[in-house]
Amino acid sequence: MRIILFLLIFISTLSFAQEKTPVKRDPYLQTPSPAQPKQVRPEDKVKIIHADEIKKDPEKYDGNQYFTGHVQIEHQGSILTADEVVLYNEENFVKAIGNTRLQNTDGSVITAGEMEYDANTQKGVARKNVVLTDPKQTIKTDILYYDRLANQAYFNTGGTISDGQNVTYAKVGTYFLNTRIVDLTGNVKIETPQYIIEGPNIKQNQNTKIADFNGPTTITSKTNSRNRIYTERGTYKMDSKEAYLTKNSRIYYNDKILTGDDMYYNQISGFGKATGNVTLDDPKERRYIKGGYGEIFEKKDSAMMTKNPYAVKVMEKDSIYFAAEKIISYQRPDSLDIKVKKSYLRAFKKARIYKSNAQGRADSIAFNETDGVMHMYTSPILWSGEKQVTGDKVEAYFNTKTEDIDSLKVIGNAFAISKVDSLTLKDEFNQVKGKFMTVYYEKNDIKEARVVGNAQSIVYVDDTDQETKKPERIGITLSTCGIIGALFEERALQIISCSIGANSDTYPMSKIEPARRKFPDFNWNTKDRIRKWQDILVDTPNNEEIKYTADSELFDNAQKAIDDEKAKEEAKKPKRTRK
Repeated sequence: MRIILFLLIFISTLSFAQEKTPVKRDPYLQTPSPAQPKQVRPEDKVKIIHADEIKKDPEKYDGNQYFTGHVQIEHQGSILTADEVVLYNEENFVKAIGNTRLQNTDGSVITAGEMEYDANTQKGVARKNVVLTDPKQTIKTDILYYDRLANQAYFNTGGTISDGQNVTYAKVGTYFLNTRIVDLTGNVKIETPQYIIEGPNIKQNQNTKIADFNGPTTITSKTNSRNRIYTERGTYKMDSKEAYLTKNSRIYYNDKILTGDDMYYNQISGFGKATGNVTLDDPKERRYIKGGYGEIFEKKDSAMMTKNPYAVKVMEKDSIYFAAEKIISYQRPDSLDIKVKKSYLRAFKKARIYKSNAQGRADSIAFNETDGVMHMYTSPILWSGEKQVTGDKVEAYFNTKTEDIDSLKVIGNAFAISKVDSLTLKDEFNQVKGKFMTVYYEKNDIKEARVVGNAQSIVYVDDTDQETKKPERIGITLSTCGIIGALFEERALQIISCSIGANSDTYPMSKIEPARRKFPDFNWNTKDRIRKWQDILVDTPNNEEIKYTADSELFDNAQKAIDDEKAKEEAKKPKRTRK
């Protein structure tokens, strides 16, 4: 009997539908009024499946009849349940109030305090504690707009999205149910168990767990907020924690900063790489490395740079520049105190170094930045002013407080050359060589050298003319000793000690031929000499070789006099003639 009464009232409700004023809709559901009402097919109409009662109150719902008590309606396979439902049959429109629940055909479910639904456009609005759930995630918001034809849901009053592991907060969000992509804008924040992601526009694919960033976005570690990623365009794989960054990106790790045009970073393994305009900045060490390609290894606290790399150790007075085919930087615990980390820099293949008071080249250079010790391997050459030092291996010791070079050690085939007068182009060079050499600096200039093992020297000797008070060339001293102590002055090299098998002779300029004024392995190099820091950016600056003028007039005149005297003697000898 109750079912028959329900049907009679329902039919009467439909008959009075045309007398009612149009329903007040949410602006999202407003549709342009057509010239003629569109005929709705019966199969497209909203169907009432169940209701406990049908009521009518002139002061409620503009006098429209409404259904109460376990109301259940159906449209295109979707089921809506609520405490109360107002059906505007003429407009094919529904208002549901109280414990509303919409079960969609795609498996998603929307629950809310109230809903509006236009069956013609298949658009709806849900309000008050709205929750959308599907197999991939749960969306919570105050107002949710949804479009069944486009299979989209949208909110603009703030909402949260949870997938069981990650929670996302956003001001505005659009959920594409077919592709499971969520497009979020306005102060987006994603919290994962390990990281916090924040940005103005993030798209998440809930199927692939991939997020796309557009705009200034950060990924910050929860355990160490200093370890983070910044990008203005990129892609992030939520499961594997891999980031692909393509615009104005930076990776902050272990108090270092990696930047580049295109970057990749794996937060699980700590491996990252960058290409194009790459910079690795280490503010603590006051050092940065630049190149075309770089890699970082966070867990090993090391990095590598190639493609024309160079490094700059920034100092207050005088920075140091390094370049090579490959540069590696790393940190290791101090052997005496594991809490203290020491920083190292290595340059491999055709390494170059520039400092205003010292420039060098070698096949490879290893620099202990913490202790200020630098090793130069394989054919090293070091210039300081108009002085040059070469050997099998060179060790340079820097004072980390004053930032100056304290001393050098040259191991194997040590050879130091000093221009006698840097203001002239005379072919005059003081030289000292031996197996081992220690060079001491004073005020950033070579001051003293101690040579051990087969020590030899060629030194130009001057004296002061008592009348003119000007230096006057005496000659050249050739010395061989077990140990030589030499003092470098502005224009002279003074042998201050020569011990163990000492043998020293001074020859006037007229008595020493040019060939004996240089050692056979004399290697003064001006072609590869680094004059400014930019010279390290190329394999060699390829300078024009300096042409020095040989000063052998006295020797030539003396030799000519000897030759003339010999010719006279030969002329005096009787000549034998054949008969």
